[in-house]
Amino acid sequence: MLRDRLERDLERARARTHALTDIDDSELTQQHSPLMSPLVWDLAHIANQEERWLLREVAGRGSVHEGIDELYDAFLHPRASRTALPLLGPDDARRYAAQVRTLSQKVLQSNSFDDELTRDGFVFSMIAQHEQQHDETMLATHQLRAGPPLLDAPEAPREATPPERERVLIPAGEFEMGTTDDPWALDNEKPVHRVYVPAFALDTLPVTNRHFARFIDDGGYRRSDLWSDEGWAHRCDVGLEAPQFWNRDVDGRWWRRSFGRGVPVHPDEPVVHVCFHEADAFARWAGARLPTEAEWEKAARWDPETGRSRRYPWGDDDPGPEHANLGQRHLGPAVVGAYPEGASPLGVHQLIGDVWEWTSSGFDPYPGFRAFPYREYSEVFFGGDFRVLRGGSFGTDQVACRGTFRNWDHPIRRQIFAGLRLAHDVPESAEAPDV
Repeated sequence: MLRDRLERDLERARARTHALTDIDDSELTQQHSPLMSPLVWDLAHIANQEERWLLREVAGRGSVHEGIDELYDAFLHPRASRTALPLLGPDDARRYAAQVRTLSQKVLQSNSFDDELTRDGFVFSMIAQHEQQHDETMLATHQLRAGPPLLDAPEAPREATPPERERVLIPAGEFEMGTTDDPWALDNEKPVHRVYVPAFALDTLPVTNRHFARFIDDGGYRRSDLWSDEGWAHRCDVGLEAPQFWNRDVDGRWWRRSFGRGVPVHPDEPVVHVCFHEADAFARWAGARLPTEAEWEKAARWDPETGRSRRYPWGDDDPGPEHANLGQRHLGPAVVGAYPEGASPLGVHQLIGDVWEWTSSGFDPYPGFRAFPYREYSEVFFGGDFRVLRGGSFGTDQVACRGTFRNWDHPIRRQIFAGLRLAHDVPESAEAPDV
């Protein structure tokens, strides 16, 4: 059963990679934004990472393709410079990926899962997660590219069940943050540790386009008092006026570019493509703040009846289409309230899927952190100006999304599928389940 599940996860990731790269060679080799790699680099990098871990580390094989490791080492070459490298061409990259996968499937079928790297199928899941993370990155590249649309998917849900309350109280107390038991969790999610979180209130829904448009109309991008010093400097330096890809027509209606299509901004969708500084300014305008990472995780995982931290807001079962908007089933967020079955015990909706949610926390290790199986996944990013994002987006696959999963990025980044949710201070003595 474990082997079958791992095989399905790897196959689902590869099918998505094919869908994102089954385009003209000119589109694969072009650099659509200096923020992103050419898609052909991602394709071969996915295969190179799989070769390194499944074929060399696990199976002890030699190189499938000699002399390319440095080309596909993300730490050696900034994204903006990768088109100048002697990369594999589209046909060679596809052949390389197919050859590695054929050999990897044999490794999976013969492996006994009997050492730290392979126990419970960890390294195979790590590779599936890595491919899906790059698939989401490639999806962001598709959003940044100019020209007609190359991708298609059914429209996200437009029917919604409004939650009973606009916000809920998360009472003060400790909860178990992180995990030690989840066999496929990555190193920065570990180990489990108890964290005391003061009482706070959290909005039951992420911030919508309707709400964010009010911030714009109220001069939110022109009021320095709403922004941190760093955020205001960035806003002025690059001329931020609205979420990325938004534009206003002569009649005052907002439109946005979505994967090559111009679509009206839906008022009830979560706002997406805002950077941390925009999210922080909006929260201040709304008389609120962004949640800390610990607050977000407690709201998403803590069960007040049992005191236990669950894997997802709805429980421990894997996400289904009734729970969350994940896996590129749609090319955008669903309207808020569209997934009532995915709500937390306290009634917080859409914590998983639709849009990544900025938190106020920097990206730091948990107490007792141990880099595994390599430092470059997490450890080299700790500290600095990174901010943690939680919850996944419509472009995140379920294998790379859970209540403990931690994403991080620079506070100026907007090409990622990120939005926000508001937190509110409450008296420490507050104990009622709602406010």
